[in-house]
Amino acid sequence: MDADSEAKVPKKQRGPVPDTRYRKDKPWDTDDVDHWKLEEWKPEHSPGAFLEESSFATLFPRYREGYIREAWPIVTRTLGKVGVACELNLIEGSMTVATTRKTSDPYVILKARDLIKLLARSIPAAQAMKILDDGVHCDVIKIGGLVRNRDRFVRRRQRLVGPDGATLKALELLTECYVLVQGNTVACMGGIKGLKTCRKVVEECFRNVHPIYNIKILMIKRELANDPELKEEDWERFLPKFAKKNVQTKKPLKTRPTKAYTPFPPAQQPSKVDLQIESGEYFAPESAKRQAAAAATRTGDVAARAESDAAALPPKKKRERPHKRKPARRGGRGPTPRTSSRSRIGGGRGTARPRDARRTRATRRACT
Repeated sequence: MDADSEAKVPKKQRGPVPDTRYRKDKPWDTDDVDHWKLEEWKPEHSPGAFLEESSFATLFPRYREGYIREAWPIVTRTLGKVGVACELNLIEGSMTVATTRKTSDPYVILKARDLIKLLARSIPAAQAMKILDDGVHCDVIKIGGLVRNRDRFVRRRQRLVGPDGATLKALELLTECYVLVQGNTVACMGGIKGLKTCRKVVEECFRNVHPIYNIKILMIKRELANDPELKEEDWERFLPKFAKKNVQTKKPLKTRPTKAYTPFPPAQQPSKVDLQIESGEYFAPESAKRQAAAAATRTGDVAARAESDAAALPPKKKRERPHKRKPARRGGRGPTPRTSSRSRIGGGRGTARPRDARRTRATRRACT
């Protein structure tokens, strides 16, 4: 578009004009300057003391009290070299760091805050003191609220650690970070890129994505980064794509079939009077109504009485089959006939009583 055509375009249709009134040349900002390079801090950069004191405190669990008490002299000497004061309170169970008049680096107080935070999360003191270096950062990932079920949480946390810590060791080698799984948190130390990768792997592990998938992708990316020809190309075609398998462990609930929506309400159910009008009973005389009610009552009473009588009857006993006599053996004696209890005792009809019993009765009569 030339100047004449641009002059014909109204101002409302023109694009935003950049404001260049306050722009100045920067002779020090050349192409060979690396803006992402971390320069070492020197005391000459900030001469003098700070105007205000900054302090941070954190609590630690009781089971860490013995270790922190032993390692506290080493922590005190290390923080004293960078001009940071520290205090250990065993009564409250807290650690405090604060700036002093000797502190020259304004960012070192944040590094000291991360140091006491890592000590409280069960990281050894020798490893935690590496956080004071410029290229080392930390990230404490809270995993306690990612899964509600406690058993499922424990299984997925163990999945992140792996057998004998193999999965965690592979993650440390690929991200160049130190990773410690402790309780409801995962503490990571390393570079910024490695920390972002660790957080992604940990959070996806608790979303039921196995960490071995992410480890495989990281291994492929590491090989592609070493290839000078593929270093600047898109790696999407080389990375594997894992399909998510939705394995249903429970049977789906039976849902009711959805009916077609109608704006009209359902038809009203007929009342008792309407049913009597349809059957003609409503217009019958009162005498016929009374007779019908009495007949229904009698029918109901008879049915109820029959049900109660059936419930009151005792259960029928099974009929016992008589014992069959065994047939007599040929050429031998048959079975001896059974004698009744009356015949054995002598009290049955048609049986002669023994003489001793007659005498006893006659003696009793004589005595009376």
